Amino acid sequence: MPLGRSAKPLPRQNTMRRSIASLAARLMAEDGIADYALAKRKAARQLGAPDSEALPNNAEIETELRTYLALYQGEEQRERLRQLRAAALAAMGLLADYKPYLTGSVLDGTAGRHASIELEIFCESAKEVEIFLLNQRIDFSQLEPQRGVQGAPQVRLQFELDAAPVTLCIFDTLAERVKRRSLLRNKARARADAVAALMQTNA
Repeated sequence: MPLGRSAKPLPRQNTMRRSIASLAARLMAEDGIADYALAKRKAARQLGAPDSEALPNNAEIETELRTYLALYQGEEQRERLRQLRAAALAAMGLLADYKPYLTGSVLDGTAGRHASIELEIFCESAKEVEIFLLNQRIDFSQLEPQRGVQGAPQVRLQFELDAAPVTLCIFDTLAERVKRRSLLRNKARARADAVAALMQTNA
């Protein structure tokens, strides 16, 4: 092979890449896996793909996920998305003093049957938020910390509001500036007014 040229993926690798993306999308839609990396690793294992096999990127999986949802869940998924966005607005209203962001599948429109509303807030004390929720008579549980994950929140709380699951990621106030400059800066986030606008346009 001439120097300076990278090898093109083999046809077999391309076929396996598409198969992994398709299965990962199904796992996310049907089994409630929210993490793209976990879904692609699980799909690769199930398909017997060797470690050296090229894995699909998140964009490829998202394309397959949107196709799967449209084909197999259709109106059910659209109605579920409307319900989750309405519940997200209610949760954001409840937490308005903390200026929450909505992120994840409820924002980007890929929320399936098992999706959780993902909210991010930035404050000086996670304990303050826990006390606030207790005063609102909202039962919550604390999720396992995301060890080794860059930009992970200090605390993740899970609770239900309007029969919808909410995952609340709590970051230190200084983290908001850091996140803008970090690798996470391209992660889509939206304030309540933008979520309300999405509901008006059914996007």
